[in-house]
Amino acid sequence: MKNGRIAIPTNGKGGLDGTRSGHFGHCDVFTFIDVEDGQIKQVTTLQNQEHVQGGCMVPVNLLADNKVTALVVGGIGMRPLMGFRQVGIDVYHDAERVDIKPVVEDLIAGNLPEIKNDQVCGGDGGQI
Repeated sequence: MKNGRIAIPTNGKGGLDGTRSGHFGHCDVFTFIDVEDGQIKQVTTLQNQEHVQGGCMVPVNLLADNKVTALVVGGIGMRPLMGFRQVGIDVYHDAERVDIKPVVEDLIAGNLPEIKNDQVCGGDGGQI
């Protein structure tokens, strides 16, 4: 990824030295990493918005409104995955690591896979 805005669901205050939230729809903040010419140019955070069960489009719209082009998750449900695809946000998968900086570096280098339909979460009552 050479240019764009990466979003990572993050615990606590977020930032490049933060840790990825395992449950993206209920993360504390989203850490945004702006990338230009393959380099990290700016890191900001945005407070997540509350959403009720079935409100899968709340984070989709929040990230779309903030011009996100890529999202890295440890897991995601089918409904929000389809929502992100509809608004043009590519969703990447890294279920192993929680430290944000190496995950971002791997995404920029093209080493993270896009999440596939058979990797989505299920069985949690439709919550994300």
